[in-house]
Amino acid sequence: MTEKQLREKAVNTAKAWEGCKESNGTHKKIIDLYNSVKPLPRGYAVKYNDAWCATFVSAVGIAAGLSKAILRECGCGAMIDLYKAAGRWQENDAYVPSAGDVVFYDWQDTGKGDNTGYPDHVGLVCGVSGSTIKVIEGNKNDAVEYRDLPVNGRYIRGYGLPDYKSMATAAEPEKPTAPAKKSVAEVAREVKAGKWGNNPERKKQLEAAGYNYAEVQAAVNALINGSGSAPETYTVKQGDTLSAIARKYNTTVAALAKLNNIKNVNVINAGQVLKLR
Repeated sequence: MTEKQLREKAVNTAKAWEGCKESNGTHKKIIDLYNSVKPLPRGYAVKYNDAWCATFVSAVGIAAGLSKAILRECGCGAMIDLYKAAGRWQENDAYVPSAGDVVFYDWQDTGKGDNTGYPDHVGLVCGVSGSTIKVIEGNKNDAVEYRDLPVNGRYIRGYGLPDYKSMATAAEPEKPTAPAKKSVAEVAREVKAGKWGNNPERKKQLEAAGYNYAEVQAAVNALINGSGSAPETYTVKQGDTLSAIARKYNTTVAALAKLNNIKNVNVINAGQVLKLR
């Protein structure tokens, strides 16, 4: 599994326990799972009437087979110590977490500066949408429930960063790269050869591919009329750069600068007419 898939597995494992609560005893299976793995951290067996937020996060790691990443502890302070010792602690409250990260809270936070108080609660990050973090927590209102909080919000103590990458057995697939955009001259030759079809479909396809139809058609007309492979001149528009014009017309910045006696290749003006060849 990839790192992303392992993160999703942790979150989905936690979500499966949503609604477990003390009032009907369904939270006991979470505590029982934590206590079943020996040796117990600090040798302590969690009781059913103990605070169990850290136990919940640890149990998620056990159930998902990710205890090497989601470090086992039943106390928030001791859990932070584990992440610090592993070099996986993020002190910055403004950090934008990823799904599967562990967020700690301090209810005594004043909201001023970086919170360095003692942690009171902990949960597992499900994801971030815009500036809102969604977290799933054990022992929230004596149950497994969700919480929404703002990035860099008050009460955030910091983050434990489970090392999912070290447990991944596959690399993330590479994102496909967009093909390089062809010059207007190249596209004009393709249009002339019939590769872009006939209008009105040709116009739709060219514009969908990001080309200016009028410019391409002008280059096609130039080819048909035997006046060359592209227009002889170009009128600079607002926002144009010499390098972009060179790419568009299959030439170079140096060639354009020499042809138009341009001293500073970074300065061209809207309305300026450039010779292209």
